[in-house]
Amino acid sequence: MRVNITLACTECSERNYSTVKNKRNNPERLEMKKYCSRERKMTVHRETK
Repeated sequence: MRVNITLACTECSERNYSTVKNKRNNPERLEMKKYCSRERKMTVHRETK
């Protein structure tokens, strides 16, 4: 049930990170605060399709 996902910055829409999540435990879209190299600051990154 673990799937690979891509995280995209909500401010600049750049896809910076990839990670793995368990769809059974987290069916909703994942959101994390990560560092965006284009913005040069911590921003919210959301799971993309």
